[in-house]
This record gives sequence, structure tokens and C-alpha cells, in this order.
Amino acid sequence: MPQDLTRDLQDLIERGRDRQLRLAVTGLSRAGKTAFLTSLVDQLRHAGLEARLDLLAAAREQRLLGAQRVSQQDLGVPRFPYDQAMQALDGDPPSWPTPTRGISELRLKIRYRRAHANWWRGHTAELTLDLFDYPGEWLLDLPLLDHDFAGWSRTQCEGDGPARRALFADWHAAIADLDPASEVDETRLAELSERYAEGLRAAREAGFSDLQPGRFLLPGELAGAPVLQFFPLPGLDDWTTEALAALPDTSLYATLARRFAYYQQHIVRPFYRNHFRRFDRQIVLIDVLGALNAGPERFEDLSRALSRLMQSFDYGQRSLLSRLFTPRIDRLAIAATKADHVTPEQHVRLVALLEALLVEPLKDLRFANVPVKALSLASVRATEVREVTRQGRTIPALRGTDLDGDAVLTFPGEVPTRLPDADFWSRQGFDFTAFRPLPREPGPLPHIRMDAALDWLIGDKLT
Repeated sequence: MPQDLTRDLQDLIERGRDRQLRLAVTGLSRAGKTAFLTSLVDQLRHAGLEARLDLLAAAREQRLLGAQRVSQQDLGVPRFPYDQAMQALDGDPPSWPTPTRGISELRLKIRYRRAHANWWRGHTAELTLDLFDYPGEWLLDLPLLDHDFAGWSRTQCEGDGPARRALFADWHAAIADLDPASEVDETRLAELSERYAEGLRAAREAGFSDLQPGRFLLPGELAGAPVLQFFPLPGLDDWTTEALAALPDTSLYATLARRFAYYQQHIVRPFYRNHFRRFDRQIVLIDVLGALNAGPERFEDLSRALSRLMQSFDYGQRSLLSRLFTPRIDRLAIAATKADHVTPEQHVRLVALLEALLVEPLKDLRFANVPVKALSLASVRATEVREVTRQGRTIPALRGTDLDGDAVLTFPGEVPTRLPDADFWSRQGFDFTAFRPLPREPGPLPHIRMDAALDWLIGDKLT
């Protein structure tokens, strides 16, 4: 029996013995995945005690008894570093947890009282929740599966704005005279690949999101391997498909295409097959405010990256057969993170902007009858709401500590409810401040709408 089918059968048997749910926490780099997972675990561990989870029906009805971490199924995958993340948040001064640099998972056993118990079901039940975390940089590679090398090269070499082109100026200058038919020079190829990777790293630091290949940003054990020594090749529109296919194996084009195909088949596809194809639920975390603050080119770049990414996931209703042979994610949440970085009356506007940013993917999801919910949240609240009186007017404000340790009292501005137009960017009426976490107090982590996210993602399983 094929290995994948055997694993799926074992998974199905386990699901039959115990109620089990697999949740993928998805998002691009710096969207707050590690903070979200840390808060999710912390809220559920405090459930039934001090946790404020009024929007989660099982907690509101006092049926949620709590959660414990238990041994995960796959012992070959590192455990999500929950304790280290909490140590960072408990520090003096507190700091954000270290971002994910590899795949990790964590299993929770959630105990609750049934809403409608009877003699054969019993009063209490358990839900096993498997949580998966992985670098957002690697996530960006999933759309590569839809391209061959020539097609991918076109997507990477077209449509860049001036700021992004400037970050790749050295690489563009170095490849200006490359001939796809020329004999490959391995030393030169490695040098040009590193220059391309430098451009990707600079673009990430400058706030861009649509960055491929993702492993160039976090290579891990692949650092220096030939599989990470390729780059998109401009000017392929001047060649026919037949002419490119006829180039010798030792040509630059054939070498780059071969490494791209290897990267697809041996890096990207196993990542998708082993970690994505069996998820039940998914939450996509998006740093809308960071992109809004970074300007129009970065905002458009985020929109493009999300549109490509959403097409890579497989959504639809699950049945026993489809669970085995055509896995689907059957419920989806899309969340604008860091809602605590704007004043409360802006939260509705933030959700409206999120829906405008993802209008086409949302249309496709609703057409496919996939339950989807858009919301704003703060996994770990980093600000306090205040009011400031100026010239007789009361203005909402936020108080917090910025990343340099300075106390800040600010009104960031109004979030647009539609995609920003030229007038918005000319006014630049939004000033986003990045805050560090608030000093910890006893009890669960402070949050905004983590309970709403939990209710949507797992609430129907706690009945």
C-alpha cells in the first residue's frame, strides 16, 4: 500500500477513536503566527478559570473545562516552543517571541461538557487539537507548483515598482547580458543566485511580501546547496517553447530550469503533501496595518502575494471519502492582526479593508460554499485605550511602549474601508507605531477577539 495512503488510513482510524481537529495557522512573515499560537494555547489552558472567552460559546456557557498539552503524533517534528514564547512575554522588559524558523507542532487535549448529553454519549468529552506552525517565508513557495521555470521567470520579472526594482538593482545589472543558451558557469551561477537572495532579504526588510523562492530567505540545512542556486531569467519572451526545450543540458537556461524543477518536486511538493493536505481548518493571519503604513507599492505587493497564495489551498466540504482521497479545508478564518495598534472604533473599518483586499479570493470561497469569516484580532494586546481632550473635543488614543522602549500616546489615524486610492497615499493619513508587549499580569494573556477566532475555528466541535 502506498505510504501516503497508509498514513491517511492511520489518521482516519485515530479520528474515529477520538475527536480530532488539525488547525493550520497560516500567514506571511511577521503576520504574528507565533504570537497567535502562544495566545491560543494560553487562553485554552486558562479556560474555565480566568480566561476571558465570552465569544466562545462553550466558555460562555461554562462548559469548557480546560486544556493540557500532550505528546504529539509525529515525534520527528519539533514541538512548538510555547514555554520559550511565554518567557519572552514575561521578560523585563517584555518582548515578542522569536519568529518561526522551522516547522513545529503542538497537540492539545481539550475537555468540555457536552451541550446535549445523553446516556450513551456521556456528559464530558475531549477534543484533540493539533496545531501547526511553519515559517511564512516557506509558505510563499506553494504558488510555485503552478508554474514551469519560464512561466515563473515571467511572474518575477514583470510588474515590479520602482522601490522593489531598486532593491534588486545590483542583481539586474549583473544579469543584463546573460544568454540563456550560454554554457553554464557554476561559480558565476552561485554568485548571481546569492545576489538574488540578497535582493529578497532586502525586500523583506523593506516591507515587501511577494518573495520567492521562500527558502532563499530561510534556507536552514539547504544553505549552500545547488538546489538554492537558481534565479528567474529575464527576456524569455524572445524565445519559443521549442527553442528553449532544444537547448543543451549544459546551457544556463537548462541548468536553471532543472534546479527550479528539483526545488518544486523535492522541497515545495513534500512540504505541501506532508503538512497541508490533511488540515481540517485554517486561519490566515495578515498584517494589513503594516502594509498600509509602508505605502502603496508594499500594499499592492501584499495583495498580489495573498491572491497567489489563496489559490494554492484546497477548500471544500469534507466527507469520509474526501478526507482520504481529496482532502479539503472545510472552515476558514481570515484575520487582520495587531488590531490593538489602532483605536477600537477603527476595528470595523479594518475588517472592511481586509475584505476589500481579498475580494476575489473571498468570492471564490463563497462560490465553493466554504464557510469563511473575516475578523480583526490582537493575539497579545500591547496597548491600552485612552482618551485625549483637545480644543474641547475628546479623541480616542492608544498608550503603549514602542520597540525602542519609549512611552507613546498616539492616535494612528483612520483606516480606509476600501482599497486606498491616490488621495489617501498623498495625504498619508495613517501612522502605524509598532509596540512591544505590555508588562505581564497574573492570568491569561490579554487579547482582542481571540475568543471569536476560537469559536469560529473549533466552537462547533465543542458541543
